Amino acid sequence: MRQGTTGRFAALLRRAGGPRRLPSTLPRLPGTRRGQRRLVQALMLSCVVALAPMTWLHTSADARVRTAADAPAAQVAVVFGAGLWQGRPSPYLAHRLDAAAELYRSGKVRVVLVTGDNSRVEYDEPDAMRRYLTARGVPGARIVSDYAGFDTWDSCVRAKRIFGVDRAVLVSQGFHIRRAIALCRSAGIDVYGVGVDDVHDVTWYYGGTREVFAAGKALLDAVFEPDPHFLGPREPGVTEALADDLTAGGGAG
Repeated sequence: MRQGTTGRFAALLRRAGGPRRLPSTLPRLPGTRRGQRRLVQALMLSCVVALAPMTWLHTSADARVRTAADAPAAQVAVVFGAGLWQGRPSPYLAHRLDAAAELYRSGKVRVVLVTGDNSRVEYDEPDAMRRYLTARGVPGARIVSDYAGFDTWDSCVRAKRIFGVDRAVLVSQGFHIRRAIALCRSAGIDVYGVGVDDVHDVTWYYGGTREVFAAGKALLDAVFEPDPHFLGPREPGVTEALADDLTAGGGAG
């Protein structure tokens, strides 16, 4: 029985022209030197294009990265949201806020603009940031909230166009601060940035990897200057806080 079945199968294969070979899925290298040279050039060009956004970020921002101790004085510090844990600032966001509180206590800044996501009723980064800062001695009257800072570009554009910020010290993690500086400069703000140090844990490495991909979007934002997700009317919060600080005798430059 088995031999008969095997014989019929062999006959079918012969009539079909024999067993067919599966096509190879591996790409073939060009067979000529000219083709190989073009392939190498294409690979090199791809690498240059891929690295261009990161090169732009470092060129635009490296000279403007500072520590809280040597940051220049400015009227406003801008702190970018970085997530909440059970309604409280995540450890990474808490480190940013600690640096901003230090800038305020040392007289480097007079007002802190906290910018983050409040797109859902149950998720409110700016108010959580405000509570954290007031618990560490920053007066509530010196804290201004931007509830529509949905990403870095939105936060920078809104700081300029909605809150009237012309000069500021930005506060974020070291892996993000260059992108923040480059985008805020593209939005028309004269900025320096404080890069907060953190333990190089899984979150830190994830953030650093994410920046490689975010750099491409940042370059497109800087070139095409899209409107933020939500613009809205001009808000006087920063101007009023600065005026109130002058009345109280404040004096950061």
